[in-house]
Amino acid sequence: MLRIAGIIMGCLFVLELVIRGYSCVWADDVTAFAVVSENPQDSARVSAKVSIGDSVADLRLLASEPILSNLIWKKLEICHALKLEGRKASDGFHILTVRAIDAAMLPMVLQGFAGDCLLRKALEIAPFVD
Repeated sequence: MLRIAGIIMGCLFVLELVIRGYSCVWADDVTAFAVVSENPQDSARVSAKVSIGDSVADLRLLASEPILSNLIWKKLEICHALKLEGRKASDGFHILTVRAIDAAMLPMVLQGFAGDCLLRKALEIAPFVD
């Protein structure tokens, strides 16, 4: 009887460790919004203004292989607005999922930057259009 109780306690202990491990993994995933701030030269590392919560920071968007094959990521250019899910790290923001959104769907802290970026882009390109 004592042996069965020990086995059950051990199984419960291992189950608790597994549940804690999975909750830690999910706790690191955050939703962020971004506006591409420079023309992407390297598609694996893109400069952007990123909003996580109420703060805005200049971060590198770090794309993994599944993201690099995403059609949204292949067509990425300056001033694109994105909704991201991933993990913030010291070297940038590691992306797990990406969605292109309209600039009006960005948080207020990024809408000013997106508007300025679009105006600047229009003024740079407009002289070349007939």
